[in-house]
Amino acid sequence: MSDFWNNRITNRDFITVGVTCAIGWVFSYLAIYVFEDYAFGLFVWLPFVLGAISTLIYSYKNVTTRKTLRNISYWTLLFFCLGLLFFAWEGVICLIMAAPIGFFFTWIGHLIGYEFVKHKITGTPTAVILLFFSVPCLMAFENANETPDKLRTIVTTIDIDAAPEEVWKNVVEFPQLQEPTEFIFKTGIAYPINATITGKGVGAIRSCNFSTGNFIEPIKVWNEPELLKFSVVEQPAPMTELSMYDIEPNHIHGYWVSKQGQFKLTKLPNGHTLLEGTTWYFNKIKPGAYWTLWSDYIVHKIHNRVLQHIKVNAEKS
Repeated sequence: MSDFWNNRITNRDFITVGVTCAIGWVFSYLAIYVFEDYAFGLFVWLPFVLGAISTLIYSYKNVTTRKTLRNISYWTLLFFCLGLLFFAWEGVICLIMAAPIGFFFTWIGHLIGYEFVKHKITGTPTAVILLFFSVPCLMAFENANETPDKLRTIVTTIDIDAAPEEVWKNVVEFPQLQEPTEFIFKTGIAYPINATITGKGVGAIRSCNFSTGNFIEPIKVWNEPELLKFSVVEQPAPMTELSMYDIEPNHIHGYWVSKQGQFKLTKLPNGHTLLEGTTWYFNKIKPGAYWTLWSDYIVHKIHNRVLQHIKVNAEKS
């Protein structure tokens, strides 16, 4: 693999990649199915360790180049990810989302491993063992010391050439949307289809129907035609994973949690309506600084799809 393009794959390649990936898969199973944590230990420290360990194992009593060590780290990460697909622990889309952070920390791990090699520090077997055992220790620590989830607020606005009374009718419930053209929704990410409501006023039950199921939304505030606010008591899976199997990874349920939402209508001086859609949600996947970039973006895309549909229908009326 390190000399892949020269068609010279050695036993050292197989041993390095095989041993590193095998132990990585064991730790992935531990995180996903035992601790049920998608956190720093899985997405940051494990890729770091894969990069460092593969570099150390391949260079042990072996004179080689930095480029070869770097490549063996990348091949290790690739086969590790392919294993997650093969074992049906993850799907294609989530692996693509995790790729930037995984690739970066694998590279960082390789750099640290290479510094170890370059300065000819003895004790490689000890370093390898300590690095491997650091992964389950960190995962166990995270599991025992969970931090409270931060409620995030995402707001999207649109200007509609219609009076608030007309916009309100299309906010409370709206007809079938056209098939999405956005690429993100063609990958399996759930997207809104229509909305219906049973009853009127506070206590009415709104159902926002998505491609993966229904959000059940009891109305908390009914201030016609200015504010419609609702809680979320049931929600469907946030996505359908792309895989060679019919899979539902653990993170599909209970890791992205919508808590409540609202539509706020403001009459503008020109007779238009400023429609503001807000969603409050938790994202339990860590590190939050990275994964909320994805979740915030997806929520905005969902908002835009709904708000554009409301705009078209209100202005048509």
